[in-house]
Amino acid sequence: MNILVTGAKGFVGKNLCAALKNIKDGKDRRFPELKIEAVFEYDIDSTPEELDQYCREADFVFNLAGVNRPQNQEEFMQGNFGFASTLLDTLKKHHNTCPVMLSSSQQASLTGRFGNSEYGRSKKAGEDLFLDYERDFLRNADNADGADNANLRDQNQLAQSAGLVPRVLIYRFPNLFGKWCRPNYNSAVATFCNAFANDLPYTVNDPSVELELLYIDDLVDEMIAGLQGKEHRCEFNGLEVLPAPADDADGADDSDLLNADNQRNQIESAKSACTKYRYCYCPITHKVTLGEIVELLKSFAEQPKTLMIPEIPSGSFAKKLYSTYLSYLPYEKTAFDLKMNVDDRGSFTELVHTLNAGQVSINISKPGITKGQHWHNTKFEQFIVVKGHGLIQQRNLNDPEGKVLEWEVSGDHIQAVHMLPGYTHNIINLSDTEDLVTVMYCNEIFDASRPDTFFDPV
Repeated sequence: MNILVTGAKGFVGKNLCAALKNIKDGKDRRFPELKIEAVFEYDIDSTPEELDQYCREADFVFNLAGVNRPQNQEEFMQGNFGFASTLLDTLKKHHNTCPVMLSSSQQASLTGRFGNSEYGRSKKAGEDLFLDYERDFLRNADNADGADNANLRDQNQLAQSAGLVPRVLIYRFPNLFGKWCRPNYNSAVATFCNAFANDLPYTVNDPSVELELLYIDDLVDEMIAGLQGKEHRCEFNGLEVLPAPADDADGADDSDLLNADNQRNQIESAKSACTKYRYCYCPITHKVTLGEIVELLKSFAEQPKTLMIPEIPSGSFAKKLYSTYLSYLPYEKTAFDLKMNVDDRGSFTELVHTLNAGQVSINISKPGITKGQHWHNTKFEQFIVVKGHGLIQQRNLNDPEGKVLEWEVSGDHIQAVHMLPGYTHNIINLSDTEDLVTVMYCNEIFDASRPDTFFDPV
């Protein structure tokens, strides 16, 4: 499969091309059924000859090219409608009916605050152009006789999901965010992330304003689903998404496409799908206020001081925003110093704190040194020796025999050893020459006012 991506150097294009190349090169093994031979990257500095070649050879087209910030309003229509027309005309020239995807915008709804958007009008014109492109093929297929159908087969038009027509996928994107997005351009999230990462000024006029946000990885996953014929279909009522029922989501039935007796049913099914669910959408978005975004970013920016790793549940907006924020960090803030508590025994350094799951630290013991010799009521720990040779000892304070439990540990055979509540414990560096390096997990962040730590030799 050859895939053409227009606007390949833009935010979405860079992420999509990287994902497609990972599949092509066998680095992303989630899609074993996808066989990608070439990714054609077209952008403003490409030549008309390259576009002609790509349109001749493409098996799928992602049209991401467009204009967001022109110098004058007329450039909206030229960039968002004019190029789309050129692209479709070139596909027609080569009788290429491969699937085509169009990146549009919520502003194309021309409703609410987008009612007088020149950008929205240009995007809506591009949508109508793609819909007309699809309808023209449907009308031609509907009027074709047997000889014409044979000719269509010669043009490889039966390879598409409806049998005789190109599959058109029109996405109205909400606000996008993620790595490689340009700040101070068309993404408030990118602007805020860049400001907090680089200590730049920022302005929030109304913290209560709510945005619908689509993360770039979720978008790319949806686009790859579209590549496989598994896109999510919908209609729009203004900005409201009206999803297609599961039975209609994939459009026309694509079984037995080469059976001439089945072609009429294919055409009618394709017509129905085009009429009812003309658009596509990504089902995973997040509705978040500007104030919530800023508060999260404040906590992220404080992490080198607080060591606090934010709560980032799987699939959450916070997780996606944190990854996005990190992608804007400058070189000088990518690494930061940690406070090492050093004495003649070695050092102890807290690495990370968590809101609800305690902290992780690193302990370094010099040769022959014993550390610990204390016990806890509720606090518990795990000791994980990653370098050196040591001995961990524990004794139950209520054991009348005073039995000492021992674990000989080494960085050559990494184990995690629980420090049990109610047991006094220690860790001894058995080496005469080598430091003992231990990763220590504790279920709570140290509180000097309630340390829950009591001296007692093992």
